[in-house]
This record gives sequence, structure tokens and C-alpha cells, in this order.
Amino acid sequence: MLTVTNLSVAYGAINALDGVSFVVPAGGIVTLIGGNGAGKTTSLRAISGLLRSRGGTITFEGQDITRLPPHEIVARGLSHVPEGRMVFANLTVAENLSMGAWLVRDRAVIAQRQVHVLKLFPRLAERLRQTAGTLSGGEQQMLAVGRALMGGPKFLMLDEPSLGLAPRLVGELFEKITTINRTEGVTVLLVEQNARLALAVSSYAHVLECGRIVMSGPSTELASDPRLKAAYLGG
Repeated sequence: MLTVTNLSVAYGAINALDGVSFVVPAGGIVTLIGGNGAGKTTSLRAISGLLRSRGGTITFEGQDITRLPPHEIVARGLSHVPEGRMVFANLTVAENLSMGAWLVRDRAVIAQRQVHVLKLFPRLAERLRQTAGTLSGGEQQMLAVGRALMGGPKFLMLDEPSLGLAPRLVGELFEKITTINRTEGVTVLLVEQNARLALAVSSYAHVLECGRIVMSGPSTELASDPRLKAAYLGG
């Protein structure tokens, strides 16, 4: 569904990505693992059009999207839940959800999607008129995912969804992510520093170090690899 080929991104003289290549098959969950500064967030930002690549190509459903602006990429069915949630703090929960559907012109579709999101995240239904900035971290993350779902994506990119959340909420959130993937058929590209959790929910994984992919394979195999255990799993 998504093919990234020899992707390179630089911040001035610093190479953030250096020839990164990977594929994400339709219907799967693929995860990118790595330490801080490895290039995980940069990869997602380049795919969603927020960063211009210095080289390489990105194709989505067979179409080159490398140079498309972000709103056209969203219109094709690819949504990005950014690191840090980035909710609109001064807007209500309902208004934040509406912002996720800004490309949708059919009000009936928007209403139907909101019902679906609130069923998936019942806590948001209790806080529709509450401003997003007053929500807990877990609730804000649910809102960020729900806002992305309002666009009706086929492909969902999640950047550090567990960051700063209590363990109980992390488990709840990842249950929802697997539900979105398995019952709705939404393909997921996951960036997550909690490598153990990322490998548990994904089918395939790539390990990034210093802007390059250094390991790839089925998640179950990487989870038992002694090199990965020593570096990321505390084993």
C-alpha cells in the first residue's frame, strides 16, 4: 500500500534520513523502532508531506505522492497522528473532531463518522463540549486518533501514541488501535519507543539507527533477536 524508496531528508547539513526504504502492505501493522534521533518521526513527516525529501520516492497505492502537499495526501486516505497529540487546545472536543473532517463535504458522512469515533472512544462522548486543553493526556491522545479517523483514512500513521500515558491507558489505547486495524481494515504505520509493545501489536518491524534501517523482519522474529533485546527490550 505504501512504498518508501531511498528516502533522504536533511535538516541543514544534518542527514536525518539516509536512503531509507521499506514497504507497508495493505491491512497490516508495521512499526518503526529506534532511539531518539533515529529518524522515526522524520519518516512520518516526510510521508505525510510535512517535510520535503532531499531524495527518494514515496508511493501510496501505486501513485507517487513524494511532492504532494499534505492536504492532498490526506484526501487520498492517509492520516497522520503526530507526536505530542497536537490537539487544538482552545477548541472543544466536538470542534476538534470536526477539524478532522474538514475535507469532507457531506454532513451526513461527518455525523456518521463522529458517531463511530464516539463509540470507539466513549470517554470523548462525555466531554464533547469540554475544551481539548483541559483533557487528560490519555483523553487527548484518544481525541487525536479520533480526529484522524474523521477523515475516513485507509492508512493511519501514529507517532509515539503511548508517550506520557499511564500503563493502563496505554493498554486501552493499543486495544483500540488493533481494533481499528482488524475490524475496519485500516492499515497502520506505527512509530513507538516502547519496542516491546510495538512488536506485540505489529506484524513486521524496521529498526532505524542514525537515519538508516539496520534491521527488518517479522515482529515475532525481531522480538527474540538478541541484538534487539540488548538494545531496546532490556534483555
